[in-house]
Amino acid sequence: MSKTIQAVRGMNDCLPSETNIWQMVESVLRRVASNYGFAEIRMPIVESTALFKRSIGEVTDIVEKEMYTFDDRNGDSLTLRPEGTACCVRAGNQHGLLYNQEQRLWYMGPMFRHERPQKGRYRQFHQFGLEAFGIATPDIDAEVISLTYRLWKELGIDEFVTLELNSLGSNEERAAYRDALVTFLSEKEDLLDDDSKRRMHTNPLRVLDSKNPDVQKALEGAPKLADYFGEESTKHFEGVCQRLDAAGIKYVLNDKLVRGLDYYNRTVFEWTTDSLGAQGTICAGGRYDGLVEQLGGKATPGFGFALGIERLVLMLTSLDKVQNVRPQVDAYVISLGEGVDIKATALAEQWRDEVPQTRIQTHCGGGNMKKQIKRADKSGAQVALILGEDELVNQQVTVKYLRGQQEQQQMAFDKVPALLKSLL
Repeated sequence: MSKTIQAVRGMNDCLPSETNIWQMVESVLRRVASNYGFAEIRMPIVESTALFKRSIGEVTDIVEKEMYTFDDRNGDSLTLRPEGTACCVRAGNQHGLLYNQEQRLWYMGPMFRHERPQKGRYRQFHQFGLEAFGIATPDIDAEVISLTYRLWKELGIDEFVTLELNSLGSNEERAAYRDALVTFLSEKEDLLDDDSKRRMHTNPLRVLDSKNPDVQKALEGAPKLADYFGEESTKHFEGVCQRLDAAGIKYVLNDKLVRGLDYYNRTVFEWTTDSLGAQGTICAGGRYDGLVEQLGGKATPGFGFALGIERLVLMLTSLDKVQNVRPQVDAYVISLGEGVDIKATALAEQWRDEVPQTRIQTHCGGGNMKKQIKRADKSGAQVALILGEDELVNQQVTVKYLRGQQEQQQMAFDKVPALLKSLL
C-alpha cells in the first residue's frame, strides 16, 4: 500500500465545514471596500524576485529568510509573492494606472512566507489588502483607517481590537533618526540580544518593537523619532489624529510602532487583539510615498493596509461570532417511492429558477426516510421538502423544519417559492 501524501507543512486545506465562515468574511470585506469606492485588482502569485528586493528591502527578514524563490527554466529568478503592496504597485506602474491619477484598489488571495508554522501564522496564508494612490493629504489616511474600523463593526469584533498609531516622518527625517538610534544602540550593545544586534546594523528601527523585555529596558532613554520631525510631518500626523477623533475612533499612540517593511513613511498603524495569544496583530499598514518611484514609476503617494484572513477567521471562531453564518444549504429535497425522485429533480430545478438565490440540495443515492432526514440535517438546511407518492398525487410537499420548533406542514408546489424566499 502506497504512503498517503500529506499537504506541505504550513499550507493548509480549508474544509467545507470552514468555507462558509470564509465566504462570510470575504463578503464583508468586498462589500465594505466597495462602499468606500475601492475597486478590485487581481495580480499573479508569482513575480520577479527583484520586485520584492527593491520594495521590501534586501536586509529584511522576509527577503533574507522567508521568500519562496526559485529559478525558472529560462534562468529568471521568480518568487511566490510574500505580500501584496509591491505587486499592486508593479501592476499600477505597468498598466499606467498611477501617475497623475487617484486610484483606490483592493485585492485578496494567497501569500507565501517560509516561516515556522504556528497558530495564526502559516506558510501559505491569505490576505485582504487595500491601497489608495495619488492622495498625499491626511484625509485618506484617516478614511482608510475608518474603513478598517467599519470592518470590525460589521464583523461584531470592534470591542475586541485596539488601534495603535504612529508616524515615521519623511524618509529624510527617518534616515536622520536612524543614525541617532544606531549611535544610541552602539552604546547599549552589550545589553541587546543577538537578533537586536543584527538588526542594529541592518534595520535598526525594528529593534524598537523587540518583544524581549531586556531589550525594551535597554531602550529606555533612546531618542524619539518625533523629535526629528519637521513641521510638515507633524502637521500631517496631527491631521490624521484630528479626523479619527472627529469620527469617534479611539487609538493608542505607540512611538515604537515601526512596521517591518522598509517602504513605510509617515502614518503607520496596527489593529491588535488579546484574543489570539501571541499573534496579536490582525491588520496593519501605513503610508508609502516613495514606493512607486522606487519601483520605476513616477513619484506617487500611497497609503494602504493588509489583514490576515486566517487570523480573522480564527478570532471570529474563538469569540463565537459565527453563529449566524449562513449554512451551505437552505432547503433539502427528499423523495420517497418509485419514480418520485424524477419529479423531485424537476421541481427542484423549477424552484431554483423562481428563487435563484436559494441553495437547494436534492437527495441522491436512494435510501429510506430516516437516512434522508439524517442527510438533510447534516447539510445544515433549514427545511426538508419531502415528496412521496401521496404528495405527488396531491401536488404538494411536506415541509419539515429542521431548525427550531415549528410544526410540520403540507404545502402546494406553487407556494414553495414563497417559503424559500422567507429562508433568505
